Amino acid sequence: MSRKLLTLSLTTTLMGGWAYADTPQVAVDIAPVHSLVARVMDGVGTPDLIIQPGASPHEYSLRPSEAAALQNANLVFWIGPDLTPWLTDTIKTLAPDAAVTALMEVDGTIKLEFREGALFEAHAHEDDDDHVDEAHDDHDEEARHDDHDDEETGHEGHGQGAHDPHAWLSPQNAMTWLNVIAGQLSAADPDNAGAYFTNAAAGRTEMEALIGEVIATLDPVRDGQFLVFHDAYQYFEMDFDFPASGAISIGDASDPSPARIAEIQDRIAEQGIDCVLAEPQFNPGLVATVLDGTEAGTGMLDPLGSDLEPGPALYSQLIRNLSTALAGCM
Repeated sequence: MSRKLLTLSLTTTLMGGWAYADTPQVAVDIAPVHSLVARVMDGVGTPDLIIQPGASPHEYSLRPSEAAALQNANLVFWIGPDLTPWLTDTIKTLAPDAAVTALMEVDGTIKLEFREGALFEAHAHEDDDDHVDEAHDDHDEEARHDDHDDEETGHEGHGQGAHDPHAWLSPQNAMTWLNVIAGQLSAADPDNAGAYFTNAAAGRTEMEALIGEVIATLDPVRDGQFLVFHDAYQYFEMDFDFPASGAISIGDASDPSPARIAEIQDRIAEQGIDCVLAEPQFNPGLVATVLDGTEAGTGMLDPLGSDLEPGPALYSQLIRNLSTALAGCM
């Protein structure tokens, strides 16, 4: 073996987890975030997905291969403890030396408080400057957190933070995160920094086109009113100014009470709700119960893209599917 080949062989062996010409090993929590990371890494490497499609991120038992992916990770991207509190200690234990990015904590991320009650107030999504300032102003984060320290709102499936963790359903957040992901990858892998930032820029351009596509899909049905299965979609609703009227379940860890179902049925009758949207992960019988005796239609929303192939294209298809499901149900 030549000296050049021997040196290359020894370098590859000694680098261990840093295979594929020093490309970092990257672990990501859920499929939509994995898609954003995969878009930034396109042509350079492939991130590992920790929580498999179709599984609830709130409670999950890692497979050996997923635990190994965390152990080998140089970088970890996740939404944060508001979505997967159980993953906090797991990351500390399995990936103590990895650079960890909680996207909910990234500067510029839009963070919304949990909504409360089965029925949402009509003014919650109007173009109210005070509301927008409250949702976006990071200077008020501590005060808003204090207001929710003793929260008992039925969000049992989520963490104990003050904010709704479904922030990936805002394409505006996704655009912010693409740059953050590129920055973290570039810090770990400077040789490929150009590729990461080029991919992130292309991803942002694709996101802008996606936003225009979704607006065009929703514009013809903006007078429609809909209910969702659980309150997971307010980031999407705010981005596209298309508010839901309420949710069957506030969280996703328990079934709604008979009184709550009756309250929702009254809202359907009083306001002429056009559509009640189910989710593939949850009991379809509850939606049938809510619809009983009403003329509302039904459709399916999937906030995680459970039926989609993980990879760079998943995120755009997920957002596109939400808009087509809404438009098709009205």
